[in-house]
Amino acid sequence: MRRFGQARVILAGLLGVAVLLLVVEFALGASSYGSPRFADPCSGRPSFTGGGIDGAVQRVALDALDGAACRLHTTREDLVLSFAPATGAKPIKWDKATIRAAVTAGFHRAVHDAEARGGFDSIAAVIIDRLAGESLVDWLVKQATSA
Repeated sequence: MRRFGQARVILAGLLGVAVLLLVVEFALGASSYGSPRFADPCSGRPSFTGGGIDGAVQRVALDALDGAACRLHTTREDLVLSFAPATGAKPIKWDKATIRAAVTAGFHRAVHDAEARGGFDSIAAVIIDRLAGESLVDWLVKQATSA
C-alpha cells in the first residue's frame, strides 16, 4: 500500500509540473505560435540588407509594395497574393484604376527613397522610375485584374 501512496504523490507532482509548464508557455505567447505577424506597411520596416544593384532593386520592390499596400489599407502580403488569384487568396476588392494608382505611387516613392539613400544616382532613378515603373505597374495590374 505504501508504494501506491508514493506513486500517487509522484503522479500528482508530475501533473503539477505539466500544468505549470503549460501555464508558462501560454504566458509566453504559445497561443499565437504559428500565427503570422504582418508588419504595418505604412510604418518603416528594417531595410533589406543586400548590397549592389540586386539589393537596391529588391529594396525598391519591397518598398513599392509597402507603399501600395499602405494606400490600399492592407498588408504587403495580402496585396502580393491578390496579384495571383490562382493562389486561392481572397478576391481583390480594388478596381483597376485604384490598383494602378496605389502601385504607381508606391513605386515612385520607393525609387525616390532609394535615390535619397544613395542606392541610385539621379539619372538612374529617372530611368528606373519612367521605364521600369510603367512596365512593372502594367504587369502587376494585369496580374491582379485577370482571373
